[in-house]
Amino acid sequence: MQMTSLGRRGPLVSAVGYGSWAISGMDWGQTEDEISKRALHAALDAGVNFIDTADNYGRGHSEELIAEVLEERGGREGIVIATKACNDFYNATDDDDLGYGPIRTNTDRDYIIFAAEQSLRRLKTDCLDILQLHSPGTEDLDRDDPWEALATLKQQGKIRHAGWSVRSFCETEQTFLLKRHADLIDVIQVRHNLLERGAEEALFPAAMRHGTGVIVRSPILFGFLTGKFTRETRFGDDDHRRMNLSPEKIDAYLRQLEDLQWLFDEFPDQTMAQVALRFTISHPACHTVIPSGKTPEQVSENSRAGEIGPLPPTTCERLGLPVLT
Repeated sequence: MQMTSLGRRGPLVSAVGYGSWAISGMDWGQTEDEISKRALHAALDAGVNFIDTADNYGRGHSEELIAEVLEERGGREGIVIATKACNDFYNATDDDDLGYGPIRTNTDRDYIIFAAEQSLRRLKTDCLDILQLHSPGTEDLDRDDPWEALATLKQQGKIRHAGWSVRSFCETEQTFLLKRHADLIDVIQVRHNLLERGAEEALFPAAMRHGTGVIVRSPILFGFLTGKFTRETRFGDDDHRRMNLSPEKIDAYLRQLEDLQWLFDEFPDQTMAQVALRFTISHPACHTVIPSGKTPEQVSENSRAGEIGPLPPTTCERLGLPVLT
């Protein structure tokens, strides 16, 4: 597995990490904890040392599963864990058996500190490697509270690095906020893949100027870039892809994909997912990519892309990616 520093100040991470939303038991259809834990073990066995999660993934369940797996392996030495806060699910209602209420955005300073402390408890650790603001809107980020919370948590030694999961890569406000908080924000997380390349326009150049680490999410577009979906694909009511990959979206993506068939033909010994993952880590601004995987087999396939590494320079040039010399 190839390793890289996550930006100028970030930790050393594997080129391919592991995104743990899909094993949380919510939003991705049915999951089984034992299979989910085997998927996590498969990632670590493959040399993955970077795990991305969030407190609201399964209302804490993803974090709990990660803690269980690391306990089974004898500890978290060498493993970098990034989690997120700002999606408040602690507002309980009388008819909620879990004791949690509907998720709402909360960027209050005291709430973010409270949420980080709950993540520390679930992950069974005394310090989070990275805490990211979980995709709040621009109006929330104009407040001082979220930034003060990250600074306070750093000062208290409860987080090593501060991050921000960017909701949109097309708004000019994002690059402005990154510049304003460049001394505090060590890493950002951005949606980026073969079919969604808006981050390359302004956000990636800004991150490179500031030495900000870049984590790429949705690199295989919720599974679409595995080649397994067709125009007839449908998702269940308990799967967020029912909205994010509607029949209309799938049809549009398939038409876009036709123009990229040459890319997959260039690497006949690799799966579509592996080529798509190699694309994301080929941009010089990108340091690690966090595909999800619900089974050990999916995780092993994804992790292989981190061993192969970025695409060749000639392929990058044809794709319009900047090539470092």
